Amino acid sequence: MSRDPEDPSEAAGNRDGDPAGAPAGASGGTALRPAGILVISVVVALEAAALLVAAVWYGSQLLSGAPVLSFWGAVFTLGLLLAFSAWLFAVAVYLFRGYRWPRAGALVAQLFTLTIGFPTMTGGYPWAGLAMLLPAVVAIVVLFDKRVIAFASRAGGAPPAL
Repeated sequence: MSRDPEDPSEAAGNRDGDPAGAPAGASGGTALRPAGILVISVVVALEAAALLVAAVWYGSQLLSGAPVLSFWGAVFTLGLLLAFSAWLFAVAVYLFRGYRWPRAGALVAQLFTLTIGFPTMTGGYPWAGLAMLLPAVVAIVVLFDKRVIAFASRAGGAPPAL
């Protein structure tokens, strides 16, 4: 495993008594990725894939001449679907790598999913609502696990100047 100068835990060791240069929570020089990180990353990546599928379907409907009230409003909606999908894919990848900033993005995405999932479930589509609610609840619970927080604490940015 190569050293990353951007990882502050590699520069000064950590509180667990690991030698300097070992990532936080490492034993034998290899960082142990908690299962919770994998769970959250998969949930967020699947949500991103669902948004991408929705964007493709929406775009195909738009190109096939489906009636819309505002063409440019529909194009804007398509752009939002694609942008949110790309953002969620980035959140999933960087959370899996152990960065700290995607935790907030993952939490916000799960809260949005909850706000859509509850009305969907109570509005006559219980299976679709549950398909949104259950992964979101699991991801929120796992996001606050101490092992996940400890692993996903890598700061991004440039290495120190001196």
